[in-house]
Amino acid sequence: MFLDNPPSVPAAAEEDAASARGFLALAGEAAWRHRMADLARQARPRSWQGRAAQQRHALELLLSRLADPAQTPRLTRAEAQVLSLAREAVRLSDTLPELPRARLRERLLDGLTGQATLIPLFHLLREASRQRARGFDVHFAGLADEAPYDLRLERDGAVAELACRTVSAEEGRHMPRGDWFALVDGINPDLQTWLAAHPGRYLLKMTVPEGIQSPAERDSLQRQVSSLLASERRQDASEAAILKLDPLTIAGVQAAGLPRQLRDMFGPDAHLAVTGDPAGGSVFVMAAHAGRENALAATVVRHLAEAAATRLTGRHPGIVSIFLEEVERAEWRGLRDTLELEGAVRRFFTTPAAARLAAAACSSRFELFGLTPPDAAEQGELRFRNQAHPAAGTPGLQAAIASFT
Repeated sequence: MFLDNPPSVPAAAEEDAASARGFLALAGEAAWRHRMADLARQARPRSWQGRAAQQRHALELLLSRLADPAQTPRLTRAEAQVLSLAREAVRLSDTLPELPRARLRERLLDGLTGQATLIPLFHLLREASRQRARGFDVHFAGLADEAPYDLRLERDGAVAELACRTVSAEEGRHMPRGDWFALVDGINPDLQTWLAAHPGRYLLKMTVPEGIQSPAERDSLQRQVSSLLASERRQDASEAAILKLDPLTIAGVQAAGLPRQLRDMFGPDAHLAVTGDPAGGSVFVMAAHAGRENALAATVVRHLAEAAATRLTGRHPGIVSIFLEEVERAEWRGLRDTLELEGAVRRFFTTPAAARLAAAACSSRFELFGLTPPDAAEQGELRFRNQAHPAAGTPGLQAAIASFT
């Protein structure tokens, strides 16, 4: 992981790689090697769960690749963003006293354990960098002073507390994406056998009224689908799920744009999977819907309330910055375009639970990795000012609390 550099590597690439290796060194070579080995075991070939693991841990994998200058002689926008924040982490570690530095390393190591990721740490680093660029003096109060909030912002005599919080979109899904991937992996062996015996193009629509709430429910749905295929029926219904198998009639089904066509057809809340038989040119699409819409906006608001109550002291105006993790591109765009998230947050501002909040912000991986609109929010985040807060009009705080929609 900590690689010797070949002599032919350009100077700029070597400098970038050295920065990445500096970040990896904060964790330690042994910890990083162990993490990469663990991720390699999770990334099973031809597995939906394996691909999901690679996506979930993309930040760690990217940092590992950046540490090798031969791999990335020219940085992409996402790589440049990540490398800049990695440098911020190294600079921060160098300036912190011993105990706060140990707390920073502990957070880093926590992100390299189990299903955790480095996203919470990089969200904190990004937030600090953005506030500094807005002219604030930024103090890492959580690390340095063990304050309940993460950052203390000061500008023109005004002070604010900022708490960062990472929220999984899975909490707002009635059919969690992880369960869907496990379901598809479980079905695929039977499906490949069936598709080889029944060449063609198919669409299996699944309506799961109550979603999937447990591994047992997921296994039951898998058995129901396998039974449908084995019996060569076209539909099946149970209390848990309604299945209907139809011909796939989408025009241009072999085109690379099939996933987008399916997303347009079934909407942002649907779970989709496309399986093909390369030898026979067959395609099998699975599309699943829960009986209720996802509740991502409500999930964000619930975490805003919890953070306002537990992460802010109330002595200074408070800001909570939510990082919405594991949100799909279409979901994130829908939350913004429909104003669903803005409406939910502004309704929350009218409740007593929001009294400590001068503003609430929300961002995702699309902003962290430097994507542009419409995939990412215009200003790098969504932010809503609480007009009812006494500090809503404080001039020194406007750069941190003014609304971005």
